[in-house]
Amino acid sequence: MGRLLSIDFGRKRCGIAVTDPLRIIANGLTTVATGTLITYIKEYLSRETVDKIIVGLPTTMRGEPSDSMRYLTPVINRLKKEIAPTPVEFFDERFTSVLAHRAMIDGGMKKMDRRNKEIVDEISASIILNDYIQYKG
Repeated sequence: MGRLLSIDFGRKRCGIAVTDPLRIIANGLTTVATGTLITYIKEYLSRETVDKIIVGLPTTMRGEPSDSMRYLTPVINRLKKEIAPTPVEFFDERFTSVLAHRAMIDGGMKKMDRRNKEIVDEISASIILNDYIQYKG
């Protein structure tokens, strides 16, 4: 059984999380510049078995696609082509940044460390993936 990998997509950087091989829990892996996302994913797939990539789907409070989709769609379409046949699936990411900040506070992270947006993106990717695991349960 291969891992699941998730991407919290952003215009500047993307948070990445991955499950353990048994898919029990997701942990943050890293944050990469959006321009290097595809290269990073391809290199990771060359080292690890990944059965599916989950991409956070940015939506509005009404559940409609947000403006971020115009930036995300071309990158993810290119990623799909370059990593075929590994499937890519979208999954709702609403409130993940809020939950990431809450997790940082609850975990006792210092205020200055909580301002690091790379950490927020990585934690958000972990939340997306853990929610996906629970949903697909």
